[in-house]
Amino acid sequence: MATADTPASKGAQWFATTRWSLVLAAGRESTAGSARALDELCSQYWYPLYAFTRRRGYNREEARDLTQAFFAKFLANRDLKLADESRGRFRTFLLSSLKNFIAGEWRKNNALKRGGDIDLLPLDYDAAEESYRLEPSHGLTPEAIYERRWALGLLERAVDELGEQYRQDGKAELFEALKGALDGGQAEISYADLSQRLALSEGALRTAVSRLRSRWRQQIRELVAETVSRESDVQDELRTLIASFEIRL
Repeated sequence: MATADTPASKGAQWFATTRWSLVLAAGRESTAGSARALDELCSQYWYPLYAFTRRRGYNREEARDLTQAFFAKFLANRDLKLADESRGRFRTFLLSSLKNFIAGEWRKNNALKRGGDIDLLPLDYDAAEESYRLEPSHGLTPEAIYERRWALGLLERAVDELGEQYRQDGKAELFEALKGALDGGQAEISYADLSQRLALSEGALRTAVSRLRSRWRQQIRELVAETVSRESDVQDELRTLIASFEIRL
């Protein structure tokens, strides 16, 4: 049995306070921490829902109204008791909640319009629409595009947060020079040219790339862990991420 000082027990304690774990706890007793965690998760992962509604056939204005109305209800009610803590994944719960909303209340009354008191999150719909225009025009179901955008959004966050860590360490130039290797594109890096520019040996640069990719993988794992309720679910979510965007970690 794990003691208080073992890695297993420490991991369990950490998972008890991840964002989605806090949100699940709100199904029993809402707290300021759980409310903030849900707001942050929704702010970070709302665009896949917008892409889902657009692929379902709603036009730009309808998708905007629908997404706003959904979040207004979702965040106001915080009806989280339907979330199954034993199989809880924020990704699946969020999409399921939106589908239920579309099938129920939205179909009955879609009178909530832009300009009302329903912008509870700072959602940039102009940027969202621009991103949606770049999505594959065919071949992806609404569910598939949701999964793809979820995966891409998480990867982008991982890169952004890793870049911030490098900037704080005074290594912004190194990060910008090497970040192209994060998607498996080491062959595109000219180590000879970078060696002169950064005043580092090629061996040191290869080591830096290896460390960068290792930190990137860890950053992705940490972001995935924020959206599942159990540590054992992380690997399953990573497999979904890889399948959705065909990346190599």
